[in-house]
Amino acid sequence: MGEPAVEHLRIRLAEAHRALRAAVERQALLAARLTRPDLTPYCVTDEQVDVLLGEVHAFTDTMAEPYAPPRPEPDAERDLRRCAAAEGTTLPLDALATRFGLTRAEQDALLLVAAPELDRGYERIYAYIVDNLNRRLPSVELLVTVGTDSAPARLALRRSLGPSGTLRRYGLLRAHGEAAVELAQELVLGPGVLDFLLGWGGDVGLLGHDPGEVAPPEPRVLSPYLSSDQLIRLGRALGSGDLDLAGLWGCPPDGQLDAVQALTRAAQAPLRTLTADPEADLRTAAALGAVLWIPTDDLHGEQRRPHADAISAALLRSRVPVCLTGLKPWRPAGLLAARAYAELTVPAPGFTDRRAMWSAALPDLDGPLLEDLAVRYRMSGGELRAVASVADAGARLAGNGRPEPVADHVEPAIATVTRGRSGSAVHSIVPRRTVDDLVLPDVQFRQILEIASAFRAWPRIAESWGFARRSGHGGVKALFTGEPGTGKTMSAEIVTGMLGLELLKVDLAQVVSKWVGETEKNMETAFRQAEESHAVLLFDEADALFGKRGEVKHGTDRYANLEVGYLLQRLEASDGLVILTSNLKDNIDPAFTRRFHFVVHFPRPSAAERRRLWRLVFPREAPLAPDVDLDALARLDMTGAGITAAARTAALSAADGNSATIGMRHIVRGVARQFQREARLLRPAELGPHAHLLDDATQG
Repeated sequence: MGEPAVEHLRIRLAEAHRALRAAVERQALLAARLTRPDLTPYCVTDEQVDVLLGEVHAFTDTMAEPYAPPRPEPDAERDLRRCAAAEGTTLPLDALATRFGLTRAEQDALLLVAAPELDRGYERIYAYIVDNLNRRLPSVELLVTVGTDSAPARLALRRSLGPSGTLRRYGLLRAHGEAAVELAQELVLGPGVLDFLLGWGGDVGLLGHDPGEVAPPEPRVLSPYLSSDQLIRLGRALGSGDLDLAGLWGCPPDGQLDAVQALTRAAQAPLRTLTADPEADLRTAAALGAVLWIPTDDLHGEQRRPHADAISAALLRSRVPVCLTGLKPWRPAGLLAARAYAELTVPAPGFTDRRAMWSAALPDLDGPLLEDLAVRYRMSGGELRAVASVADAGARLAGNGRPEPVADHVEPAIATVTRGRSGSAVHSIVPRRTVDDLVLPDVQFRQILEIASAFRAWPRIAESWGFARRSGHGGVKALFTGEPGTGKTMSAEIVTGMLGLELLKVDLAQVVSKWVGETEKNMETAFRQAEESHAVLLFDEADALFGKRGEVKHGTDRYANLEVGYLLQRLEASDGLVILTSNLKDNIDPAFTRRFHFVVHFPRPSAAERRRLWRLVFPREAPLAPDVDLDALARLDMTGAGITAAARTAALSAADGNSATIGMRHIVRGVARQFQREARLLRPAELGPHAHLLDDATQG
């Protein structure tokens, strides 16, 4: 592509040379009209002032005249473009113009800035045109002088070459040094632009970037807020100027973009967001007629006060329309008094909205799967777009050139997009065990299945049947109680697997802190990670966090009670599935117990359940010896976790002794080791006819 790229630059630079020649001739005529041009560097004579006044007067007289339409494209350029298209390529300058929306005048300006990189002779020509040998680099003055032939065109090009214009906003052109006036500002190419124009490679998307630009939403995913009457009214008021400050509160961070894009769509204005310089952001938004979006979740607290004050001060001096978003309102009193302000509490998308979003993102999904996904996942538009893209790519890859159903790749795509976000407060558990691995009495078994069914059904009854208005909390909360090893954690894993979700287990050692307020912050992080990952949150052995509140006798008691109060509030606010496990139900504060939809007690397994556990604990591939007596093993009072540990010890013992099978003697040895770990005594009578194996086990 190198030769066509250079040929294209040659054609376009030939046009620029004609414009340069015309500019040189105009400068020569002006210099000839000035008396004593040799004195120009030192003083301005009366005659020169009179000539210059005539020139500027002629310019201002023609400022309002309509300028001529752009010149037609040369035949050579059209022919070159057709040849490139026939080869399946795009000319670099055309690719750049398409990617950044450059007009032909802006393309010409870019080439004039690039010209000194090709030949240093351009520098002296530029200095002659601006009548200053110290200004050899291309400047705004030079570009508007060469690139236009009328006053209105000159003003239009000068605007597009300003800091808010496309070329400089995206960094294709950069200011070089400082200038007393904008007209004298010198410009240079951004990194990589020249190499790209010459066809030497590069990624057009990496040549320029506007950090404040917020791209319009992709039509593939339907925003849940586009049909909100309140949001539309607020956006129209912002667009008409009746309001210049709007607040959208309560929306989670991953959904704020959808809400503010719906607002600016109603306002019929582009959207920009805050960067490092609030005042520069406001100036750019004003120049582009855009709404400035300011997320405020990071503006709360004393540590962020200087930054918040700087933003507030900038907004006080401006009337640029601004949209504030956050989980909690940010309402500086002075700002609300100085601007026309209105706000709206934005609810999370309901089941009907989520179903419509999934249907728009993945039209091939059938009804039952569509509803199931809408129940399980509360995704933002950005996450849904990512899921749809990953699922499409997976279908293309698996199909090997033939189209494959996208629905088959939705679940892996969801896992790719949402999972793996665990941090120091939680760690991820990918469910591996299924309902077939669950050994419980019938009552508890049905309760476990009911938890999964209730979580699937809750969004429908909450929204379609109106129960959300009568309930003080959403989601599903469950408490599992029972002795250690009776299957509480495994049941949480199985419920999570039934729902096709990820399980996030809270690391209490990382959450509980002796410092006041730190436990609440760590807990908020854990809840937020679960909500962002659309995961089930598990508090294993939760007595330390959800224990009973006591009488305030010491200073620390008051803070401990505050922690419990915070957890009560946060537990109610969660819309997901939260599971707590505890060895003793009585240790849990009664205020928490009342908020659980399910309380399941896990008893020690009976003999029949223990026999099934012994059968399940050995994989099908495990070489069990014929002498293994499951009935005798089932008579031993052991929990599921104890049986699992004993079986593992037996397998290790058999492998260590180079045995071809796992025999009864190995299992008795594993049971004996487990009883020792539990500080229990295994009596020979409990083993019945296998009592003699206990001697070998204790000796080993």
